[in-house]
Amino acid sequence: RYGHTMSMVQSRGKTACVLFGGRSYMPVGERTTESWNSVVDCPPQVFLFDLEFGCSSAHTLPELSDGWSFHLALAREDCIYFLGGHSLTSDSRPPRLIRLRVELLQGSPLLSCDTLETSISISSAIITRTGPTHRYIILGGYQSDSQKRTECSTVILDEKGIHFEPLESPQWTPDITHSRTWFGSSVGEGNVLLAVPTEGRPSQADTYYFYQVSFQTEGEAKEKEGSQGCSQESTDY
Repeated sequence: RYGHTMSMVQSRGKTACVLFGGRSYMPVGERTTESWNSVVDCPPQVFLFDLEFGCSSAHTLPELSDGWSFHLALAREDCIYFLGGHSLTSDSRPPRLIRLRVELLQGSPLLSCDTLETSISISSAIITRTGPTHRYIILGGYQSDSQKRTECSTVILDEKGIHFEPLESPQWTPDITHSRTWFGSSVGEGNVLLAVPTEGRPSQADTYYFYQVSFQTEGEAKEKEGSQGCSQESTDY
């Protein structure tokens, strides 16, 4: 399984791990010679792992449909928000936002879903946290197979729900702007490492440019008033 998310929830003094979405190889009984290495979206089940007692359970909810691969997951207390994702069946990135609530009751957990409105269509994006509160930045990812999502967004989770705010994007370099693919990961509060392959240069076919993108954190914002800023540094390998 890959392209899934794992999140931690806290409820009634207990903690559990939630696994959702992703892809895997086709079941052995359904494979043919031509489709032996083919992958499919995993069934939209929610897997709950009790880390204290070492047990797990699988849950199916009607609000969750197929195609939750390479989505985003943000958790606060007993709620997880699933955003975006790619559907292999329809080859699309539908704009969708789901809130999953997990109540860790004695004996059997209770799971419920709410469908929320969003206009964000995204997959394979990066999330970085900017401080001790539930404030995040979404960076990178794709809007379609041929279009990267170059916009950035601030996401805030509080007791009222989830909130999105526009955020000024970095001044992307020409290599980033013209590349068809990019990927990376958060490397600490307010910091993201991006990798961009060189394209159209036969002499540098296996070369990648690495960029560290830094955003202003909450602690820095208190020391220096002003809007959220960002910077880039580049290294090639």
